[in-house]
Amino acid sequence: MTRSLFAGVCAVALLLVPAAFAQTQTPAAQPAPAAEKPAADQGTDAADASDDDKQAPVPFEGGQLTITQPEQDGEKVLAYDGKELASNYDVFFDRIVEVGGVKVALFDVGDGGNQCGPATVIVWKPEGGTIQSTTVEQDECGAPPSAVSDNAIYFVPYLLPGDAKPALQWSPTGGLTTSGNLTYMPEPGTDWKDVDPSKYDNIIDAFHNEAVYKEAEKLLGKDMPDMATSLLVGGGTEKTASGAFYASGCVPHDCGGNDGFMAVDPAQHKLYFARRGDNGEPNAWPAVTTWPADVKEALDKALGSAN
Repeated sequence: MTRSLFAGVCAVALLLVPAAFAQTQTPAAQPAPAAEKPAADQGTDAADASDDDKQAPVPFEGGQLTITQPEQDGEKVLAYDGKELASNYDVFFDRIVEVGGVKVALFDVGDGGNQCGPATVIVWKPEGGTIQSTTVEQDECGAPPSAVSDNAIYFVPYLLPGDAKPALQWSPTGGLTTSGNLTYMPEPGTDWKDVDPSKYDNIIDAFHNEAVYKEAEKLLGKDMPDMATSLLVGGGTEKTASGAFYASGCVPHDCGGNDGFMAVDPAQHKLYFARRGDNGEPNAWPAVTTWPADVKEALDKALGSAN
């Protein structure tokens, strides 16, 4: 089932079919958009190394791009002929492409950790100029995968239920700009009978169903993106005796401090949500006192609630 996206600029949607398709997956599961990789792509072998901490230099525009780790257990440093361009705990060479006639090197730079994609560092050398770089980040959890065309690099965001985010583009002449806005949308025409937890890698995938999405929207309102975020670090679903399925999860880099729970009862057309923050007690939609006993038991087990 594919998530539909509305783009503010139609050209972006047409150029980015492979990247937009990846939005049906949680961020850590998104594959690199291989369809956008130009035939002229080069340099990957130069940076291939069995030891991630000792990546080989990448020849680039008359110099060398290097990734070093000055201090043991410290941050890695991306540099060009000794000039630092970026640093973080995870720094990896991606590829070299050509955009608008200019060679561009792409690197993934991030904090590491589960369910958080890295930021993209773009490195290029204008004709007659010095080495330049810019970092593309959309939020505290990195940037979307890059999709390369002849004249620009596009970044299509992963959208959580209730989200709306800009799609970005970069070119050597125009820099980083906004291409349009994307809005999460469930699959039109899907109903409770179409709910199939066996196909879900994460319970967030249930929001693709239009009936589930509309019911969640009634319960959660503006809290829907935050609730979905609290389920990001999670796996498959389990089932209660009555037939409802459920799963728990947490916010990336805050497991144990910001955890979520979601249950879906397709037969009764019901949803149950809970989210525990810093105060230790979960907020629930609807009130926990209205929950069926087996769903409440699943919540207690998942979040350790004493409610």
